[in-house]
Amino acid sequence: MRVLISGASGLIATELKAQLRALGHEPLSLVRRTAKSSDEVEWNPASGFLTPGVIETVDAVVNLGGATTGKIPWTKKYKQELIASRLDSTKTLVDAINAASTKPKVLLSGSASGFYGERGDELVDESTPKGEGFLSDLAAQWEQEASKAQTRVVLLRTTMVMSRKLGALGKLLPLIRLGIGGALGSGKQWWAFISVVDEARAIIHLMNDKNASGAYNITAPEAATCKQMVDALAKAVRRPALLRVPAFAMRLLIGEAADELLLCSQKMTATRLQSTGFKFEHPSLSAAVAYVVSDPQK
Repeated sequence: MRVLISGASGLIATELKAQLRALGHEPLSLVRRTAKSSDEVEWNPASGFLTPGVIETVDAVVNLGGATTGKIPWTKKYKQELIASRLDSTKTLVDAINAASTKPKVLLSGSASGFYGERGDELVDESTPKGEGFLSDLAAQWEQEASKAQTRVVLLRTTMVMSRKLGALGKLLPLIRLGIGGALGSGKQWWAFISVVDEARAIIHLMNDKNASGAYNITAPEAATCKQMVDALAKAVRRPALLRVPAFAMRLLIGEAADELLLCSQKMTATRLQSTGFKFEHPSLSAAVAYVVSDPQK
């Protein structure tokens, strides 16, 4: 398959491209500059430009573009960038798909666990209604734009992605390695997670499953609390994790992002993904943590 990928330099897309190549497929990276090689395609989502004729040549489109929510605090200007970076890129791809004489078989479009908002101890599956807050509104708008595509659409409600390259753990794990990390807030909030390996595998699996459409929670089948995750990471690197960061201090430092990104509780299920026959390489917290702290040379 030829697979066109936006957000191609990101953590998930980098792993996805590696796995696609290993399987004999041809990933194409969308770039906001002149293409320098045969596996690059020029586009400019801000203006709606996509190299003409490319969409007709690909079997699948994976839309992972979007500015990081991890850049905090969220100023009014940056919130607009978060919105535009997702909606502009999705609209550009959807418009190209809908105008194509030969359409890709599937659009797999990024979304996020933020769709659900704060859920406490509630078990969250794909039938759980939209929540409240900026991230929930953003995810809903993103999904609505993708759903306009005139082809099979899969919405990837992705949660915390765990990787050796840190990713979502980029600021937390270094502190834990220094022995000065700890739970955030009460530590009782549920943090759904998935290894970057399983994230990419799930995308390819849903790409190949002709019956897969609509929203899927892209998460490991085992949820963990913030404290459980921090404790497991600390144990894996043989460090204490005794310092708790108070919620009020987090809100003072990073504003609403504290509540929506770090203190928010989402106990997500992977039942719908598993019902398609998908098998996880890292189904548990212990397996995901072992992967994160393992030596990539081994």
